[in-house]
Amino acid sequence: MTASPTRPAVTAREARQVAEAAREQDWRGPSFARELFLGRFRLDLIHPHPVPGEDAVRRGEQFLARLRDFCAHEVDSARIEREARIPDGTIARLRELGAFGMKIDTRYGGLGLTQLYYNKALALLGTANPAIGALLSAHQSIGVPQPLKLFGTPEQREEFLPRCARGEISAFLLTEPDVGSDPARLATAAVPDGDDYVLDGVKLWTTNGVVADLLVVMARVPRSEGHPGGITAFVVEASSEGVTVENRNAFMGLRGIENGVTRFHRVRVPAAHRIGAEGAGLKIALTTLNTGRLSLPAMCVGAGKWCLKIAREWSSVREQWGGPIARHEAVGEKIAFIAATTFALEAVLDLSSQLADENRNDIRIEAALAKLYGSEMAWRMADDLVQIRGGRGYETAESLAARGERAVPAEQLLRDLRINRIFEGSTEIMHLLIAREAVDAHLSVAGDLIDPDTSLPDKARAGARAGGFYARWLPGLFAGPGQLPTSFAAFHPTGHADLSGHLRYVERTSRRLARSVFYGMSRWQGRLEKKQGFLGRIVDIGAELFAMSAACVRAEHLRAGGDRGREAYELADAFCRQARVRADELFRRLWTNADASDRRLLGAVLDGAHAWLEDGIVDPSGEGPWIADSTPGAGTRPDLRRPVP
Repeated sequence: MTASPTRPAVTAREARQVAEAAREQDWRGPSFARELFLGRFRLDLIHPHPVPGEDAVRRGEQFLARLRDFCAHEVDSARIEREARIPDGTIARLRELGAFGMKIDTRYGGLGLTQLYYNKALALLGTANPAIGALLSAHQSIGVPQPLKLFGTPEQREEFLPRCARGEISAFLLTEPDVGSDPARLATAAVPDGDDYVLDGVKLWTTNGVVADLLVVMARVPRSEGHPGGITAFVVEASSEGVTVENRNAFMGLRGIENGVTRFHRVRVPAAHRIGAEGAGLKIALTTLNTGRLSLPAMCVGAGKWCLKIAREWSSVREQWGGPIARHEAVGEKIAFIAATTFALEAVLDLSSQLADENRNDIRIEAALAKLYGSEMAWRMADDLVQIRGGRGYETAESLAARGERAVPAEQLLRDLRINRIFEGSTEIMHLLIAREAVDAHLSVAGDLIDPDTSLPDKARAGARAGGFYARWLPGLFAGPGQLPTSFAAFHPTGHADLSGHLRYVERTSRRLARSVFYGMSRWQGRLEKKQGFLGRIVDIGAELFAMSAACVRAEHLRAGGDRGREAYELADAFCRQARVRADELFRRLWTNADASDRRLLGAVLDGAHAWLEDGIVDPSGEGPWIADSTPGAGTRPDLRRPVP
């Protein structure tokens, strides 16, 4: 009845085609970040800063107050770390608070919070214990509620969303032992059989999968009569016959998360539980992540705030060489970086969240930049905190407490944050994803020119289109308001730091960035996609410019509202000065770098020419395959699924 899934043999070109087909091809609205990469500084798209409605604020603040009390008095973070498990009682209290339904509409029993307040809640929960934030984020941001909100039928929403709001835990299953960011090789099969599909395959790194009641599963439907096939999304009952949790994975951080390996063997799923059309699974996943990715920078913002608190308090009482270490420039520079960066990250997060709530802009690039920038900067801030704390930063909180000192879990934070550079798109994949969106306008008009498979007549037509586009676009990249000393004067109010100069820098630099993209396309044409060092630096420059813009807009928003305006301007000014140094260095490295010699060395290393360099060590990693066997079939291990009562 069911065909055994086999790993598809996929060429690089086919993999790109699958990824390209999953992209949102059209832009649903304007995008500040997209325009930034095109050299157009559309400040009007984000300023004045959008604000939530009064009812949203009231409901959000009321929930945050209850949640803050819960986090402060009922979460035993040390116990979660020690036992590597969130206690059932803690999960029960989260259910009582409605935390599993924060993003679910009130008509289905949820709290109906906006994206802005959902993220504020995750930032708060993440400081209590990041594993709790991961539990609720995986459940609502990428688990059952979000895909059904965007793509589900009314019947599916009525059936599943009330269950999710009550606290039945959901998980998202895409990754396989041999499939990560290249879904074209996905092997889990969903074979049509009457009114059902029959699932066979193995899924890896299923966050929440060990305790989940409901699963969103991506599986490949074979093409057949009446079935277009392709990667498809399903809602699967975790208690279904043939579903086995074969392992609960353990990690360097986030020790409380319930992440496992799940096997499907002849699991029957009603066709009514298919989300969207056959073949739409990857597009559903990527669209879900447009806002789902904002949960990670939310917890990064919370981490930055905690880093700042501990760094400030500790460095003021710890004395060395005749004074508090905070007054020594080497330490003070780190504290200034943490303070300025935390302000900017919150600005990026709040702006992106409010834009998502208003749904007037297409924020796919903004959300991706927030995830990329937040995860990288939070890691740096945590690393700086450990350095500021010295030996105490490397010591565990339990050990500190045992010898009579404050149990500051700095080393735990470093371990917990490390996964954010990998979760929901690694930094390297995010660079490529954002770069693809950033050059979309170019590929739309000139893609056929650089495609080796395009016919000569099609190339001629593409050349005509490209000529018209670039005749209009290129002249605008050489002059703009960033060259006028009076531009953006509203961002230099009396008695405040001058942010107008930073916005002029962003405007000038966005045009420089667009020119660099054009030069890169002209130089490498179809080979540009392989210049990942170049593309990564382009994206990182764009991230700095986006963060600078968000920081300035937030500072003015706070000033106009009479809320710490002078202090906000000071923080934004400091951040922009730091960001400009980083952006200028990235520009230098676009054209002056070691990329070519690195590629030559890589070839020699992979050919074994430098294997002698590995002499003089022992390898403690033991025996076994690099990638576990994921052959479909009946499970042979005990089922470790642990539903939370």
